[in-house]
Amino acid sequence: MDQTQAAKRHRQLCAELHRHNTLYHIHDRPEIGDAEYDRLFSELLQLEEAFPELDTPSSPSRRVGAPPLEKFKSVAHSLPMLSLENAFNDQDMRDFDERIKRFLSTDETIEYACELKMDGVAVELVYHEGRLEVGSTRGDGSSGEGITENLRTIASIPLLLSEDAPSLLEVRGEVYMELAAFQSLNEERQEEGLANFANPRNAAAGSLRQLDSAITARRPLQIFCYGIGLLEGPRPHSHSQLLEQLRTWGLRVNSEETKTAKGIDQVLAIYANLLQRRDQLPYEIDGMVVKVNNLALQRELGEKTRTPRWAIAYKFPPRQAITTIDDIVLQVGRTGAITPVAQLRPVEVSGVIVSRASLHNWDEIARLDVRIGDQVVVERAGDVIPDVVKVLTEKRSGDEQALPLPLNCPVCSGPVSRLEGEVVPRCQNSSCPARLRESLKHFVARRAMDIDGLGQRTIDQLLERGLVRNFADLYRLSREELLACERMGEKSTDKLLAAIDASKERPLARFLFALGIRNVGEHLAKLLAAQFGTLAELATAGHDQLLALHEVGPQVAESVVDFFANERNRQLLAELQEAGVRPQAGEKRSGGPLTGKTFVFTGSLEIFKRKEAQQLVEGRGGRASGSVSKKTDYLVAGRDAGSKLDRANELGVTVLSEEEFQQLLARIDNGEQH
Repeated sequence: MDQTQAAKRHRQLCAELHRHNTLYHIHDRPEIGDAEYDRLFSELLQLEEAFPELDTPSSPSRRVGAPPLEKFKSVAHSLPMLSLENAFNDQDMRDFDERIKRFLSTDETIEYACELKMDGVAVELVYHEGRLEVGSTRGDGSSGEGITENLRTIASIPLLLSEDAPSLLEVRGEVYMELAAFQSLNEERQEEGLANFANPRNAAAGSLRQLDSAITARRPLQIFCYGIGLLEGPRPHSHSQLLEQLRTWGLRVNSEETKTAKGIDQVLAIYANLLQRRDQLPYEIDGMVVKVNNLALQRELGEKTRTPRWAIAYKFPPRQAITTIDDIVLQVGRTGAITPVAQLRPVEVSGVIVSRASLHNWDEIARLDVRIGDQVVVERAGDVIPDVVKVLTEKRSGDEQALPLPLNCPVCSGPVSRLEGEVVPRCQNSSCPARLRESLKHFVARRAMDIDGLGQRTIDQLLERGLVRNFADLYRLSREELLACERMGEKSTDKLLAAIDASKERPLARFLFALGIRNVGEHLAKLLAAQFGTLAELATAGHDQLLALHEVGPQVAESVVDFFANERNRQLLAELQEAGVRPQAGEKRSGGPLTGKTFVFTGSLEIFKRKEAQQLVEGRGGRASGSVSKKTDYLVAGRDAGSKLDRANELGVTVLSEEEFQQLLARIDNGEQH
């Protein structure tokens, strides 16, 4: 390849990599898998090595991530958050070990720390005097997006460190979502007519980039911390000691899965074992990070332009395979949502035989141009159903068939419609057997009415025998009817009947969630139960009364009002009551001098801890919110208040200092007007 050809190919690669970086980092909507991206990036690096003049400041090789989004304040990192070199086979790792020894001019065995390469979102947490003050994404490595309030909502991120923590500590970590939580989130989004997240990493990224931190708070995010930036005070001698120190300060580290290895052979053995256990982990990983364990040696080795010399990521082989879509079947959910699932010609993907893959919705089908009979690339992520990531259109014969949007339900033949703003069509027949089946599964689930022993197979039998037509019928089942079902002996029958009876007095929040009210998940069910206290009060709540709640928008308010206005639903609730179902009253928010008032706290508080301040408001009947809106009455601003203070000033919200907030509480406690 001559220089002209190399320059042309380099321009093509730069444009393609920049585009995929934007899709991945900015829009959370990747079009290619990691393996394909790594191949393109490797080709770019090889070109720049052969033709150094192509290595310009605008090359993707100079960038670690992507620039911050405009909607967030930019936060500069004191020390760059670098990317890692990739290794794809054992020889790459041996070459890495040899480079380390050459640079250090030593033949001694190097000790390495081996960590899981979490497939999530890299963040930095800055603690001053043990308090979390700033949180940001990695961004372009030099600066990231300021997402402090969103990170504060993650339970595994401490707001305060232990008393012996240093006065300044910059912590690096990976925010992620476990596979089971990811699957549940996508199921909820699917039922709500929203687009599915492509994978747990994208779900975590999308959750962290919410302007409203209340949305982030409802997402099941977690973090593992793996390193530091600046640190005031003595540093540990090794990386493994550093992780232990972080743990003692109160930060979450994955110490159980972090191993030390004496030499590269042990590193390779740890990697081989991890590759075998990959699918047993509750979260998604895409490789193993290997670091020189001795921190003094890390400093001696230093860094290159975009990567440290002392660390490397040994990537897992791609979990992809090529197969054929034999058919596309339609599944109907409890709200009538119809979703397409590809029936695959069975194929092995990283040791597991897969025969179906998710297509999510018709927008996704159109984007990929999927047809029955197509040869496709499928990718598997842990226990989550595989995805079709690419259609091999060049292999089409012309006999492939497109899948039209259904006009009738595939189960009951009832009418189907697709509402504006939704990505899925819905069966409009509330008596559809498929909707009933999925509704029953939801109603008896552990997080809802928790009827242990009433699994899918038993539910199917009850439906086939005509014993259950709605939720209330579950409470009318007799011992004789259950004993007549297959695989139901006396012991399992008695146990199931006891579980059904115990479910009659579940908390109101769980009962509301179990009913499957559109757009009402676990979090909103708890909020409604706390606000209204009883089912009767909620059932008579008006649209405006619901909208007055901070986290209830027009869609939720409409869904709740419509549910209780529906004659079929009112009859169902009456039958449940007649059957003895008495949901326990929620702890209704008591009235008080701050009833109807919404407070937001921002910045670093000196007088109160944030949770304490929020409890002071809620104890007086008010509401503590995480975001500023037109419904906010007061913003209490501590030190270094940022965008929320600007937003409050824009909206004319009353801004209080901590001292003024303290004085306000004193006045209302003395019976004075506020």
